[in-house]
Parts: sequence; structure tokens; C-alpha cells
Amino acid sequence: MFRIVLVLSLISFFISSCSDESNAVSEKKNERVAELESELSQIKLDNELKDNLVNESLTFFNEIQSNLESIQLKKNEIRLKSQNSELTEDDKTYIIEQIKYINYLREENGKKVNQLNNTLKESGLRIVELENLIERLMKEIDVKDQEISLLQEELNSVNAEYSKLFDAYIEQTIIVDELKGQINTGYYTYGTYKELSENKVVEKKDGFIGIGRKTALVDNFNEDYFIKIDIYKKKEIFVEGLKVKFITDHPSSSYSLEKDENNTKISITNPQEFWKVSKYLVVIVG
Repeated sequence: MFRIVLVLSLISFFISSCSDESNAVSEKKNERVAELESELSQIKLDNELKDNLVNESLTFFNEIQSNLESIQLKKNEIRLKSQNSELTEDDKTYIIEQIKYINYLREENGKKVNQLNNTLKESGLRIVELENLIERLMKEIDVKDQEISLLQEELNSVNAEYSKLFDAYIEQTIIVDELKGQINTGYYTYGTYKELSENKVVEKKDGFIGIGRKTALVDNFNEDYFIKIDIYKKKEIFVEGLKVKFITDHPSSSYSLEKDENNTKISITNPQEFWKVSKYLVVIVG
């Protein structure tokens, strides 16, 4: 009888243990399912934000392109009118009005590009195609500025009043120059994982029950821990240490590594490609 009771007790204990273990596994599965559902919801939200941002950006692009075409048209009209050896007062008035209109269009372009750049930055999303389009727009605006400067020189000999009006146009280029500085700006930092983690730059992310986790940038990372540079002027970055690991994405074909006894030099051979994915460089040294 005692043996029967003992056996029944052991069976009951085994069943209970298996049940507890099964419940624990089930809870972990449910937690992972909840995490995946949350990640999926975030992905959907990010995609919606990207779609909205792209649509808004296309509107800006079309407006800026239209302004650039208008500037080109007005520029040609001014040049044609000014070449008339017998300028009438009406002709002069017309030229002045066209210069003022060019100034207005130029100022509008500066505002739109600035707003577009801020919208992209505030969204917290990295959309490489949009950033490339902004950079292309800046180049087109820069070319148009150079053409206007040449026109100004041509008109200087015709009427000093034209030159004054163009001076006002040149003042508007300050807005775009500031944006050029932003586009050409990059940031870098390096250190051990402990240093970067303590300064809220990197952290361990993803994985399941501590397995498969990887080091990545912290959401809303500490920008004060980065060094600001001009990406087209600063092509060599020195870090203290021989074992280096890039946390941010940079094409391997755009840089090379050179090591001495204690340090590593990152030589950026193609700045545009190197900084295309991320304007932030984070290197863990060991």
C-alpha cells in the first residue's frame, strides 16, 4: 500500500512539474508573440509615415523645380531685354520687376528646401532616396546661383540699380548655404562598448532570451557624444585601438583601414558612398 501511495505521489509530482514547465514555455512564447506583434505594428506605422513623407516631399520637389524653371525663364528674358541698345523706361521697369520676382522665387526655394530638410529630420526616418534628392536639388540651386551671378555682372554695366537688386538676391543664398552645411555634415564617435553604452550611444537589441542579440544605436542616442565634421574635408579618422567594429552601416568599398602599433586609421576613399546610409559613424574598439 505504501509503495502504491509513493508511486502515485511521484506521478503527481512529475505531472505537476511538466505542467509548470509547459506553462513557463507557453508564457515565453506568448511574450515573444506579443513582441513580434508590436514590432509588426511599428513597421506598419513607419511605412505609413514614410508614405506620407514621400508624398509631402514630392509636392515640395515639384514646387521647387517649377520655381527653378521660372527663374531660368526670367533670367533669359532679362538678358534678352538688356541687350537692346535703346532701353526704354518701360524696359528698365520690366527688368527691375523680373529681378524682384527672381529674388522672391529664390527666397521661396530656400524656405521650401529648409522645411523639407526639417520635416525629414524630425520624422526620425532615414530615407536615402529623399536625402539624395535634396542633395541634387541643392546642386541645381547652386548652378542657378552661379548663372544669376554671371547675369548680374552683365547688367552692372547697364544700370547700377540692377546690381543693388541682385545684391538682395545674393543675401537669400545664405539660407541655402546653411542647408549645404547641414548636408555636408557628418558625426563620428568611438570607444569600448562600455564607454559608448554608459554614454547612451549603443545598446544590445533584439534576440530571444538573451540569444542572438546585437549591438545597435540607442533610440534617440546621445548626439553630444559625437564629433562634428565636414564629410568632404575630413577623410581620415583615427581611433585608439586595433580591433575595430563598425556599428553604423558604411559600404566597405568606400573606406580602408590602416593599423600601426596602437591605433587604426579609417581612410574614407569615397565620402559620398561612405556617408550615404548614415551621417553618423560609431566604432567600437577593443
